[in-house]
Order: sequence, then C-alpha cells, then structure tokens
Amino acid sequence: MERWLLNLETNCADPSREGEFNEWYDTIHLADILETPGIVRASRYENSNPSEGQGKFLAMYEIETENLDQTMAAFGERVNDIIEQGRMSELAVILGARLYRQITSPVEQK
Repeated sequence: MERWLLNLETNCADPSREGEFNEWYDTIHLADILETPGIVRASRYENSNPSEGQGKFLAMYEIETENLDQTMAAFGERVNDIIEQGRMSELAVILGARLYRQITSPVEQK
C-alpha cells in the first residue's frame, strides 16, 4: 500500500473572521474530508510569517491507498458533496495543493 501526503495551502478571506474560519476547518471540514476512503489522518499548521502569495494555513492529509487515482477521484466527489450540502465555508481561499508520495518510513528521535 502506498502512502501519500496531500498538502493544501489556504487563507481566510476575511482576517477579522479568522477564529470562525479555524473553528469551521478544525471541527467540521477535517471530519468531512476524513470520510473519503483512503484519507486516514489530517492535521493543520499555521505559518507565523507567510510571504506574499503564500498560505497562512497548511492542511496535511495522509493517504494510504492501493489506487491513488481512485482515492483522488473519491476526494473530488467528497468535496463536491460538501459544497452541495452547504458545508464549505465562504472564508476558505485555497492557494495551492501538492501531492507527495512517501519514499521512506518515518524516522523518530532515539
């Protein structure tokens, strides 16, 4: 089984509502995305000093799959369902997405 990492850079469309954006992302959106078969873990990070054009927030989705194309198709369908259900926030501005294949097992400090 291959392991992948999907990274999504985002910003909040209205900085004065950043708390609301983070609450939605952390309590609603991550759980919605984790309903996608093959996406097994999600976490978010904040860039304390983003450069121009760079996202302030990074969502990392860990994927374990035998068929990445199938998993990504299911991800796209899930996102469309979320939008149709009115569960996507108008505050979410996606700046970029990158997909990485894991090439080594995690290494931890001894």
